[in-house]
Amino acid sequence: MATAIEFDNISKQYRLGLVSTKTLSHDLKRWWTVNVRGKEDPYLKIGETNDRSTKGGSDYVWALRDIDFKVEQGDVVGIIGKNGAGKSTLLKLLSRVTGPTTGTIKARGRIGSLLEVGTGFHQEMTGRENIYMNGAILGMTKAEITRKLDEIVDFSGCERYIDTPVKRYSSGMMVRLGFAVAAHLDPEILVVDEVLAVGDAEFQKKAIGKMQDVSQGEGRTVLFVSHNMASVQRLCHHGVLLANGQISFMGNISDTIHNYLSTQIIQSAYNNKNPKETDKLNLLWAKVSPSKGDAFFNDTAIDVSFCVRINDNIGSLVIGFNIYSSFQHPLARADYNDLDGRATLERGVYEFHFRIPPHTLSEGDYTIVLDVAEKNVKNYAGDETVLSFRVDINDQSNINAFSENIDLKSSIVRGLWLVDYNKIH
Repeated sequence: MATAIEFDNISKQYRLGLVSTKTLSHDLKRWWTVNVRGKEDPYLKIGETNDRSTKGGSDYVWALRDIDFKVEQGDVVGIIGKNGAGKSTLLKLLSRVTGPTTGTIKARGRIGSLLEVGTGFHQEMTGRENIYMNGAILGMTKAEITRKLDEIVDFSGCERYIDTPVKRYSSGMMVRLGFAVAAHLDPEILVVDEVLAVGDAEFQKKAIGKMQDVSQGEGRTVLFVSHNMASVQRLCHHGVLLANGQISFMGNISDTIHNYLSTQIIQSAYNNKNPKETDKLNLLWAKVSPSKGDAFFNDTAIDVSFCVRINDNIGSLVIGFNIYSSFQHPLARADYNDLDGRATLERGVYEFHFRIPPHTLSEGDYTIVLDVAEKNVKNYAGDETVLSFRVDINDQSNINAFSENIDLKSSIVRGLWLVDYNKIH
């Protein structure tokens, strides 16, 4: 199969807080070295990894560094990673919004991009005029655009406002029209960033279905960036995991998602950053991940693990968590001490592993609030230490929420989900 996109040693460097290299002498030196002497840019030899959570010692950062991979024609690739990992920068380079500092990008065919709300739209022009303008940019004739106009307008659901300037559109309407234009004007490569999250549930479902049709039925290539792992799992075949501007993992989408979720460790501010030796216990890390390497579907068990350091004897130890719905309604609770009645542990570092069984949670977003505490005294995890995840319904499963293990009357589970715990040292 032919290669649709090839990223060859792509890197992108930025100078923080400034345009260019700050001084005229630096700019002249760069121009002379690169354009006259034909040598490497001297300012590429400096710079730090793009880790937004730490304070660096250099004004130069690498938003992307040494990105090297190919995308086959007709493939659907999910680009995932934390905020600031370089996902949007990569798509902007592909869409030629900005240029790479080093390396080359080769793409076969026209590229339709939806990178942010209102991408490619002129605010003073109407929706109809913007459709024609975008089609012309993609190299289509007026007759070709007219032939697809009704289909685009119908898909967007903005028919009543199609002759209104887009500056008066809501963000959701803008995304609807923008995606409809990008998907229907025959680009060989469709690039979609996180913007679909702005749309409502109905439109997100419609958009995912359209991208599946575009890739499977029409053989076009799709690059999809999203933090919704269920959508990524459903749509994509392969995945690329970015971390601090570099490729951390590449492979099939299930393995990529599992690798990403298993590294989403929430570190307590009470411990790793500023450990207090006087605390009786510390939360070292916590994570939530699928047990089978799949996305969070309702027929898949979900593992919740965390590591605790016991520094001193505690009269009544509480190790567990609460699950809340997207509306912050308490749904369930799991405890270590409620399982076997033991409320104390000797000094040491322990790992606790809980498992939420399949067919327990329905479709939706959930939050886990950790509870690592001395009962009625202090919660050492802190109220801000939470884990978030989303559950989707597997098409092959018709089982609804809370089909087992949950007492609907009290909505509380106590001690049922603890799989094991063990002392590390």
